[in-house]
Amino acid sequence: MHGLFGLWKHLRRYREGVVERLGVGTTPILRGVTMAILFKATHSLENQIDEYLDTVSQGLIVFGEGVRHYLERDSIRFEERIKAIERLEGMADSLRRSIEGGLYGHSLIPEHRGDVLQLLESIDDLIDMAKETLNQFLVEQPFIPEPLNRHYTELAQTSIQAGEAVIVATRAFFKNLSAVKDHLHKVYFFEKEADTIGNRLKLAVFQSDELELAQKMHLRYFALHIDSIADVAEGVADRLTIFAIKRTL
Repeated sequence: MHGLFGLWKHLRRYREGVVERLGVGTTPILRGVTMAILFKATHSLENQIDEYLDTVSQGLIVFGEGVRHYLERDSIRFEERIKAIERLEGMADSLRRSIEGGLYGHSLIPEHRGDVLQLLESIDDLIDMAKETLNQFLVEQPFIPEPLNRHYTELAQTSIQAGEAVIVATRAFFKNLSAVKDHLHKVYFFEKEADTIGNRLKLAVFQSDELELAQKMHLRYFALHIDSIADVAEGVADRLTIFAIKRTL
């Protein structure tokens, strides 16, 4: 009970903006453990994790391009981005399953395996949400007045930045544990920015005299969908904070 309470205190203090130094009380070797050491020099697994994170990152880039093409009413390029993100999401799923098989099949890092698996599954939610959001644009075809384009673009880019920051923090978890905190604060910053931009967007929508209530509700729905990517990134960051602390205990 005391151990869980201690973990919660660390997380709460981190979220309040107090920068904690991960690794206090541990040896420099443990704090700076590399991915190769963590996985007993299994370079194949190391490469797979790097490729997996690259794939999710590419999915976020494609998502941003897809939103831009939709707002520009470029249906051909938008549909190309739909196909691209579906392909990347399939690749990410295959890589994640392969990594999971490697962890169990070779009995690697049993003391941290559960945390690693949860982390990888949480990261997968980023590309899943990005794909789902683009597909919702494709299916529902929301009418977005041109004056609102900049708000949707800004919201998408900020949500992507939150996702990218948590991917970088995840790389640090495997390669340089002490650097995790250097990236997690960016996730929380961009998530709060996304909330602010989303609220500003919804305010502009509902103050419009040119839109029907049904249209306003539709536009609000898509603002929430885009913002949810930043929310997913925040959830991953919360887990990553706890996992990083556990590795220093």
